[in-house]
Amino acid sequence: MACFFKALGILWAMPWTLFGLAIGLLGLATGGRCRRKGCTLEFWGGFTSWFLCRFPLVKGVVAITFGHVILGRDSQGLDRVRSHELVHVRQYERWGPLLVPAYLVHWVRLVIQRRDPYRENPFERQAFAEDKE
Repeated sequence: MACFFKALGILWAMPWTLFGLAIGLLGLATGGRCRRKGCTLEFWGGFTSWFLCRFPLVKGVVAITFGHVILGRDSQGLDRVRSHELVHVRQYERWGPLLVPAYLVHWVRLVIQRRDPYRENPFERQAFAEDKE
């Protein structure tokens, strides 16, 4: 039964997994690398690194998760933040295609309140809390 629910979570997260996969494949086409870790694919280098260094909202992050794809600037950074990013993978399995809109709603609310839209975002707070466990 656990496999059935895991498969449902993977399917529910699929729209964002495909988005992450598209960025990761562009990264591979431009000299990046990829590895599989459990149920996730990790991409770094090439276009993937460029994306993380320059795209608004993710500019400068070490890594970001889209569904079951984790994009990182380099393999060492991915190793450092993997447990945090795996919390986001589980969030995608719960929230599916609604995760990014919900995350952005919290982001905007926190910006309007002049609070830290990253550290105080409930999705990030959960990831930081579970990462410490």
